[in-house]
Amino acid sequence: MDRVVDFINSIIWGYVLIYGLIAVGIWFSIRLRLQQVLRFGEMIRCTLAPSTGDGNGISPFQALCTSLASRVGTGNIAGVAVALVLGGPGAIFWMWVVAFVGMATAYAESALAQLYKVRQPGDAGAVYRGGPAYYIARGLGMPWLGALFSVCLILSVGLVVNALQSNSIAQAMEGAFGLSRLGTGLALAALTALVIFGGIRKIATVAEYIVPFMAGIYLLVTLYVMAVNFAEIPGVFAQIFTHAFGLQEAAGGVAGGMAAAMLNGVKRGLFSNEAGMGSAPNIAAAATPNPHHPASQGFVQAFAVFIDTIIVCTCTAMFILLSGIYTPGGELTGTQLTQAALAEHIGSFGPTFIAIAIFFFAFTTIIGCYAYSEMAMAYLGLATRRGLLVLRCLVLVMVVWGALQTIATVFNLADASLGLMAVVNLIAIVAMTGTVTRLTKDYFAQRKAGQQPRFIAADHPGFGPGIDPNIWR
Repeated sequence: MDRVVDFINSIIWGYVLIYGLIAVGIWFSIRLRLQQVLRFGEMIRCTLAPSTGDGNGISPFQALCTSLASRVGTGNIAGVAVALVLGGPGAIFWMWVVAFVGMATAYAESALAQLYKVRQPGDAGAVYRGGPAYYIARGLGMPWLGALFSVCLILSVGLVVNALQSNSIAQAMEGAFGLSRLGTGLALAALTALVIFGGIRKIATVAEYIVPFMAGIYLLVTLYVMAVNFAEIPGVFAQIFTHAFGLQEAAGGVAGGMAAAMLNGVKRGLFSNEAGMGSAPNIAAAATPNPHHPASQGFVQAFAVFIDTIIVCTCTAMFILLSGIYTPGGELTGTQLTQAALAEHIGSFGPTFIAIAIFFFAFTTIIGCYAYSEMAMAYLGLATRRGLLVLRCLVLVMVVWGALQTIATVFNLADASLGLMAVVNLIAIVAMTGTVTRLTKDYFAQRKAGQQPRFIAADHPGFGPGIDPNIWR
């Protein structure tokens, strides 16, 4: 299986996504006129907008926290360490690049998810459902491709990625507290069951409290480390920029120079922030946007990419590069490297803190990824009581299984499944570029006129019959 997975990864990541992700991000950055920079204030405004009180959806802030629950996970801690070991400090630069252009991609896919969402029965009344499967089917008129995407999402995000999160939790708990992997997996499965059996609203409520708390604590610890090592910070940034283009990689012992830095930075960047993958739009569709316009949720999810990679991933990179123990191609990698690095800064509590951070980050990723797979089940017509029971049980089984696997196998399988899903989504959103740009122009035309943007489906027949007029009225 390892040989098959490695072959798939070499094709998708070596030739398709390594350039495709950046190209699509640049494409939308140009078409949207660098709004991830020039409209940054709009992202914050839409994120902090109060809920409109629509009982069918979740608030914009809950949507942000739930998407961050899936984005901010082991990729921000173990994944950054893996990128550093395999790609050198320059990999961090390429993670920033992926995040910068990915903010435009995230905006596009989440705005489309809002535009083509539907209202369907849920566990506790009507809920909004949507995502790439829906905009592929309702916007492009290709329901079969939406079904293919949904199957890929369930297998990759709903099952394989959750196994990876469980794997990192088990490894961290074993290293910090000596807990058995099986015991950790079973306990984690029990906690997961308490949340996911409550449906999407329960998931959003849990994420709304856990994610801001843990991200805030993580940032505070980073600021302490940077303050103590303030004199070394310029040298760290110099490392990142010089290694990004392969100027020192050969001397550092990392094969491939710039190619290695770019490959590992892009892979880990995508795995961390998910921009272009097509997973986060599923929860973006569940939100009641404020302003009442599809573009507003696009801004919220673009801001989520900024928080995930530019802030949280950089925190981990600072822990490691300021520690003095990092060596390119070294034996320590993943969670072990991050724990050892923080131990250099705050002593024996370092590994414990990282274990706790990984637990909360990865746990929220598990429940967030489950929410995405529930959306995919709804598209396939399988979100019945029995269908969701089967899905939830499979998720719990994968949580236990993931805790017992080797990290290399799980990471490689996650890369392959996520790559296949991302290819389908990237093709779809590029095909719908015109829709994204028209939505954005409409939003800012109303802003310029001094109006609170509001999208009325009847006023935009050019978007096609796939829009639900009962939602956008």
